[in-house]
Amino acid sequence: MSEYVVRFLVGGAVVSAFAMLGDVLRPKSFAGLFGAAPSVALATLGIAIYRHGQSYAAVQTHSMMAGAVALAVYSVVVCQLLIRARMRALPATLLSIAVWLTAAFGLWAVAGGQA
Repeated sequence: MSEYVVRFLVGGAVVSAFAMLGDVLRPKSFAGLFGAAPSVALATLGIAIYRHGQSYAAVQTHSMMAGAVALAVYSVVVCQLLIRARMRALPATLLSIAVWLTAAFGLWAVAGGQA
């Protein structure tokens, strides 16, 4: 139970810090971007290092980076389908899920994913 309390406190502090950073930056849409994912990732990595060691946290870090790249690829494909192909949102996102899965698992395999 204490792990959740630590995650809550660290995540809350980092969310607040990133929210202040996002408030300073322009456009304001950065505030939401900086608010959630970085704080959760940092709290999770801190707990992983504490409980499982640096090598375990390194594997988690590589997985997070692969997921971020896959999300970026997915986002670009969705935007292209919405803007250039003039598809509706639901079909564009459903088609792009295959792209996301391919990118995520491809990067995971290249990075030496766990067997």
